[in-house]
Amino acid sequence: MKKYDILNLNISTPCYFYDMDLLNKTLDSLQEAAKKHDYLVHYALKANYEEPIVKEIASRNLGADCVSGGEVDFAIKMGFEPSKIVYAGVGKTPLEIKRALQIDIACFNVESIEELDMIQQIAERMNKTATVALRINPDIDAHTHHYITTGLAETKFGISLPMFDLAVKKALELPNIKLAGLHFHIGSQITLADPYRLLSVKASELVAELKNKFQFTPEYINLGGGLGIDYDNPDNEPVADFSMLFDTVSQHLDIDSSIKVHFELGRSIVAQCGTLLASVIYVKNGVGKRFIIVDAGMNDLIRPALYEAHHKIENLTADLMRPGSPVQTYDVVGPICESSDCFDRDLTLPVTQSGDLIAIRSAGAYGSAMSSTYNMRQPASRYFFETKK
Repeated sequence: MKKYDILNLNISTPCYFYDMDLLNKTLDSLQEAAKKHDYLVHYALKANYEEPIVKEIASRNLGADCVSGGEVDFAIKMGFEPSKIVYAGVGKTPLEIKRALQIDIACFNVESIEELDMIQQIAERMNKTATVALRINPDIDAHTHHYITTGLAETKFGISLPMFDLAVKKALELPNIKLAGLHFHIGSQITLADPYRLLSVKASELVAELKNKFQFTPEYINLGGGLGIDYDNPDNEPVADFSMLFDTVSQHLDIDSSIKVHFELGRSIVAQCGTLLASVIYVKNGVGKRFIIVDAGMNDLIRPALYEAHHKIENLTADLMRPGSPVQTYDVVGPICESSDCFDRDLTLPVTQSGDLIAIRSAGAYGSAMSSTYNMRQPASRYFFETKK
């Protein structure tokens, strides 16, 4: 991020600043690691909807992982091929299912037996065959925040293991359903190899069960995403460890070589290329605390308020213009009329002044995509920078 002379750029805050060079470096690393194992990757659109970013990802011939009808339409608009679009989500409406069938998406990731029935009814009326993968909850703890853990035994997502046989039997019997595979997603911000090892072992067991009980071999399995990034040291670890994920799966996944393996990655592709920039409005001295009040708020980046997410925060003005400044302890807060509008507490930063430029790092995933106009605030500006080739 700092290779750009941000302080001399004509930008208004709050804004999202995107390093497109880092995005491309990340995509290069991802594709190199996936190619080693012949794995297929879908970009999880919900992570970031910025058109320059999504168009660049689509140009790399990745697939798209969508969780709403709106995302399906957006994926088409951005250049993703329908044959590479997979569609998950626990609440697909009849209209959304119909639209997805009309454009011949690759696959529905089905999250309940009730959804399977709904897709069958709509496909029958349309004289279509719907390709589906059953999303199975493998009951594996992703060791992450409970708000972003999705693969335990009983969640709103997916089909629980005790219902596996029933779901498979029904999918194989329904005349307008083509069962193509199994789908898993155990959570987000996973930085350890062990959850992926456990997932690979469980997926292998379920593939064997399909063959032994139902004489059925899936065309593919989709192991989801969830690969984490380094929020503490984004400059030291700017590119996610894709090799850890893919090598772990390759080592522990025991399935027929004809079965394709898919992944759905979002955060690990886009998080580090995005920074939320904010200007200091006031430095407020309280009784026992100091508050840096910035012009960005939880409407711009809700992750810290929603699930106590941590982002590295830097004072760019002090770092670049006042090197060696003494430090003080601050709470960094926004202007929203909510006590939860706080980006970090008891944070040590260089002595900060009104007008300083603050960087909230690793904000490229679930930042702008989850933003709002709460308190009738204007959306943050967006800037996309890359060095000239």
